[in-house]
Amino acid sequence: MRVGRHELDELCGIAETASREIMAVYSGAIESWTKADASPLTEADLLADAVIRRWLERAFPGVFILSEESCSSGPAQAETYFLVDPLDGTKEFLKRNGEFTVNIALIDKGDPIAGVVQAPALDELFFSARGVGAFKRSEGQTTNLRTTGRSHGEPLRVVASRSHGGEALAAWLAKIGEPYSLVEAGSSLKFCRIAEGRADVYPRPGPTSQWDTAAAQAVLAEAGGVVLDSHGDSLRYGLDRPVLNPFFIALAHPALRVPPLA
Repeated sequence: MRVGRHELDELCGIAETASREIMAVYSGAIESWTKADASPLTEADLLADAVIRRWLERAFPGVFILSEESCSSGPAQAETYFLVDPLDGTKEFLKRNGEFTVNIALIDKGDPIAGVVQAPALDELFFSARGVGAFKRSEGQTTNLRTTGRSHGEPLRVVASRSHGGEALAAWLAKIGEPYSLVEAGSSLKFCRIAEGRADVYPRPGPTSQWDTAAAQAVLAEAGGVVLDSHGDSLRYGLDRPVLNPFFIALAHPALRVPPLA
């Protein structure tokens, strides 16, 4: 399946429509429940999921959809499919710190070839398609995304989870062996901060799910970065793979040298 600028605009519009549903809930009292895996669930998750599924099915009929909150009917054997997190960072949503996103990715043969990451409370939209480019739209302005390298003598810019990390992250940071600065961010925005040149590395020595990472990985890859698993291979996706990702490191440039994850 080819994704050109027209298809990418369609995906951006779907994410923006879902974001309006999320912000309608965000502006009032937020009720939450706890799912079987102990993660939180809100009405916004469900409303956004319903909107995204409905519009994806209309715009891209016949393409399988796997979402955190639902799944297409029929056998899950497609090589090309949509991978969706209708509200990534529900904990940040409940904290009302703005750092939550809508994630929509298109997977083809294990690779995320297109991705949209919408941060509705921050008015930030990140989007990409392979061979088309990576972009950010904010306050009505669209800019091209490209990762940047560190200037000589500057500390390594590490972006880490605002809600996860703990001892494993602290142990990794202790191995850096050079000055670094640490910036916290929520949801898939950590990848996007690298894509727009505001960070160099995002280590993740903890659990994530495929829908948490795919869209932002697509953006980062098209901007010049890479996401590697603990074996140094590109982070891969598939309906036949475990939902949980292996530990990974996102880098602004493939040649950037950092300590491996344990």
